[in-house]
Amino acid sequence: MSNQVNTINPATHEVIYTHPGTSLAEAAKIAAASKEAFESYRSLTLDSKKQIIIRALDIMSSRIDELAKDITLQMGRPIRYCAGEIKTARLRAEHLLDIAEESLNDLPGKPEENFRRMVKRVPVGPILIAGAWNYPYLTTVNALVPALLAGNSVILRPSPQVPLFGDRLLEIFTEAGLPANVLQVVHIGSLDVLDEVAQLPEIQSISFTGSTIGGLRLRKATAHQVKPVHLELGGKDPAYVRPDVDVKDVAENLVDGAIFNSGQSCCSVERVYVHEKIYDQFVKAVQEELKSYKLGDPLHETTTTGPVISAAAKKNIQSHIDDALAKGAIDITPENATFSFAKNTEKGNWLAPVVLANVDHSMVTMKEETFGPVMPIMKVSSDEEAVSLMNDCTYGLTASVWTKDIASGENLIDKLEAGTVFINRCDYPAPDLAWTGWKASGLGCTLGPRAYDGFTKLKSYHIKGVSA
Repeated sequence: MSNQVNTINPATHEVIYTHPGTSLAEAAKIAAASKEAFESYRSLTLDSKKQIIIRALDIMSSRIDELAKDITLQMGRPIRYCAGEIKTARLRAEHLLDIAEESLNDLPGKPEENFRRMVKRVPVGPILIAGAWNYPYLTTVNALVPALLAGNSVILRPSPQVPLFGDRLLEIFTEAGLPANVLQVVHIGSLDVLDEVAQLPEIQSISFTGSTIGGLRLRKATAHQVKPVHLELGGKDPAYVRPDVDVKDVAENLVDGAIFNSGQSCCSVERVYVHEKIYDQFVKAVQEELKSYKLGDPLHETTTTGPVISAAAKKNIQSHIDDALAKGAIDITPENATFSFAKNTEKGNWLAPVVLANVDHSMVTMKEETFGPVMPIMKVSSDEEAVSLMNDCTYGLTASVWTKDIASGENLIDKLEAGTVFINRCDYPAPDLAWTGWKASGLGCTLGPRAYDGFTKLKSYHIKGVSA
């Protein structure tokens, strides 16, 4: 299988980047250089490492317009939102900087006469970070910043859909003064080659953000090695709307949660359960909200919804829609003049948002990750039915309950099988709270109080001969 990277603009089908792909032999040399760089970089003080990160963030902020346009061209998100990703990535990085010292401090053991005892958190070594295309800066910050601050060297494999992101990041950190080879980039188009690179003995740990299938491949590829594999994977995130809500407000929030980024977020709202008492009212509010959306050229500032990432993705999303319709679902998408753009252009991976009613769990789009601008809405008769259906899924990333009765809402979210649960919010990874997937949604944790755990290993010290 070819390892060449060909990046296609999803809005135009134009090839905007080509790379022959990093070969396994080249990757082996990069890994050896990463190991050598690690040996000296690990000894830098935390303050020195912090200053490098801060300078890199300043450079990134100064280039925000260029970097935002890169994102739009490579993955199709409307330009009006792309600077926001970079600003949010900076805020997330600043939080990781703020907690670095506390997170990396030694842990004292219980007092013992004539001994000094402690647990140190020490860097792991060269880490392979394989990033995602849908939020390249945000998802990479989760791993890159704590990895570097902990003293590790990093080999970054950007998604083939956003290779320019990797090149730009390397330029930024080099300009910020990061020592040579502490951060290196490999361009890998073939998952087979990625599996082989992951097995290189110099690589001590792997951080992967992407599909559940891709994550399972890496676990299988490294199963014969004692090597941590940390996974941030997909979701099939549910929302439940109780009958006591402000219907218009909740509809606005859930349409945004389902359709933003063309539904291409691991924590997008992918299924909505609505109490029968307000079901019809809620559906009308969703339809009204969606009339204000604008599908079109992502480089136009007024566009709210761009193309999906690839022809293969479009085909898969459409198959979920077709399966639902064949099994009795009803397409209740409102009339919107801009949505016809998807049918009237031959170039690009255009798919207009779709709202489905009369859905049930026999349909693929209620059970498997759609990862597209599809909003299926199912009627339920009770809280108990909603919770049962929300948990009836192999994924467990996030879930939300919408209600004015906070006490009842808390009782419900305690029963939900997901790493992050919300009341009256959705689609929001918070840097001070753990970002962790349950079930098929991940393995390990980033952000929050355990943000550094995946990028350090523990070393216990017993030192005898210490005076009291």
